[in-house]
Amino acid sequence: MVDKEEMKIKILKNGPYLVSGGVPLLEQVITTDEAGHTRELLDVREYPHKDRYILCRCGASKKKPYCDGTHNKIDFDGTETASRKPYIEKAEIFEGKDLKLTDAHEFCDHSRFCLRAGGIRNLILKSDDPEARQTAIEEAMICPSGRLVLWDKKTGEPFEKEFEPSIVLVRDKQKGCEGPIWVRGGIPIISSDGTTYEVRNRQTLCRCGKSENKPYCDGSHWMTAEQKIKFRKKWGLEE
Repeated sequence: MVDKEEMKIKILKNGPYLVSGGVPLLEQVITTDEAGHTRELLDVREYPHKDRYILCRCGASKKKPYCDGTHNKIDFDGTETASRKPYIEKAEIFEGKDLKLTDAHEFCDHSRFCLRAGGIRNLILKSDDPEARQTAIEEAMICPSGRLVLWDKKTGEPFEKEFEPSIVLVRDKQKGCEGPIWVRGGIPIISSDGTTYEVRNRQTLCRCGKSENKPYCDGSHWMTAEQKIKFRKKWGLEE
């Protein structure tokens, strides 16, 4: 029987993620609509249940998604560089008539769900339009990294999907690569120094070893630093 209280992800120094507590492990693929915008994540497979397992963090394991010790052979530098400030202290705020968007850009995994229909920032400015409002809500709730959180200004409550605690290995079919590790349902992530990162409903962890915001994904699995800058400028997402 799975005990949710025992679920956790421990980051090993310059090594992999040690997952314990019987956390379900799945794989999903990002799908696109006719216009080429990412739209949703579809189930591909569910891995056999294990009470404990170790996921590759360096991106070089030959037994992915599991670790095979390659991080030791390549002298993987897994130094955790992410800020420990709470999400809300890092987030910019954008407001529409009925909706408020909080946006902590450093969490962006570049899954691109926020760009459909002109982009979420434009949509919240038109939130008195039912269709624009609904699209904005959909885009915010599917943002795997939790970079974007949309709030109902009348109630003060965020729009959040209720996830059962689980880990999803994301595959980005459009970009032809493996995406991040999507951690859902408030599973604690414990640093290699023993402290616990802010527990959130949705977060994405790096599994290519290239992120500059470890342990979180920053889109480096398919983007260079230069491409990230161009992408942000194109969509008005400059830091």
